[in-house]
Amino acid sequence: MTQLAQQRLKEIRALELPCEIRIMNVCGGHERSISMAGLRSLLPEQIRLIPGPGCPVCICPEEDIYQAIQLAMKEKTIVVSFGDMLRVPVNVPRGEIRSLEQAKAAGADVRPIASPRDAVRIAHAHPEKTVVFHAVGFETTLAPIAAMIEEGLPENLYLLMSGRLTWPAVAMLLDSGAPGLDALIAPGHVSTIMGPEEWNFVSEQHRIPTAIAGFTPDSLLAAVHSVLMQWLNRAPQLENCYPQAVKPGGNTTARRCLADCFEVVTANWRGIGQIPASGFDLKPTFAAHNARLRFPAHAEQARRHAGEMPPGCECASVVLGKISPVQCRIYGLTCTPRNPVGPCMVSDEGACRIWWAAGVRKESEPA
Repeated sequence: MTQLAQQRLKEIRALELPCEIRIMNVCGGHERSISMAGLRSLLPEQIRLIPGPGCPVCICPEEDIYQAIQLAMKEKTIVVSFGDMLRVPVNVPRGEIRSLEQAKAAGADVRPIASPRDAVRIAHAHPEKTVVFHAVGFETTLAPIAAMIEEGLPENLYLLMSGRLTWPAVAMLLDSGAPGLDALIAPGHVSTIMGPEEWNFVSEQHRIPTAIAGFTPDSLLAAVHSVLMQWLNRAPQLENCYPQAVKPGGNTTARRCLADCFEVVTANWRGIGQIPASGFDLKPTFAAHNARLRFPAHAEQARRHAGEMPPGCECASVVLGKISPVQCRIYGLTCTPRNPVGPCMVSDEGACRIWWAAGVRKESEPA
């Protein structure tokens, strides 16, 4: 730990905290940094750090994954998506294909990619095939996808959109009347794209201390100290603790690309339900590359329902910060990274996977 981080930790420990203070960190990257650095064990016991809804793999609608599986199995397309998505299970009877990884094992052409450009490269390499890119992610991921679209898509490349905006899920929590948090650490990478102003509503409308953080212990501890001081002084505001990357107005080029390519729509979040103005969908200008329009038979609306987690899985409660990963009934029992039942145990940004990787077991204290 750097000298600056040690100083921040000393300042936090010196504060007189009269009760438990619940600080939600929205971003999966933040949760990974917190857990791997063991920050929970270093902070005073009155501080409770809560992982929030910042894992796009975890909240990707079950019906979207199911549709991608059907396109791979029945339409003989090449389906590409980011690596974590291949292992996310859907709810089907025992013996049926329940993930893109299983579809690949059964002979379907399913390929993990690391960059949107990989989807373009694969489409160019196979002009005789239809390529479907299952595009999953928050604003930080959707910005390069938008840039890819603006550069021009191959005729045989289609997008199955599952992109989401981050702030509407937090707004939904705060509007619920029982948000379960006293302060918020906002995501640094999303704020780099969209600008810090997007998080003003937390402190201005809900009077909740807020700080934007990067991904080092220095920045995270600075954000923790900031929201604690705001809470103690009863002076909630938005503080930018990641000024190296987060600038007023965000990245104007990236925001323009997003606005040019996508429209913001009401969208389903797995296990949570419909959230207004929370999804990215292709604009009509790009309808020729919309996989849902190209293959309407596999867009099964009957699968669209809130709470569609597998039996016993409590990923939705983990995502919303209502329980910790170890409080899930099947964490570490029937649900492990080797055999994930729910999506939070699949992704490197899922709280359950992160806690498991950090060595947290049911009988242990959080890392």
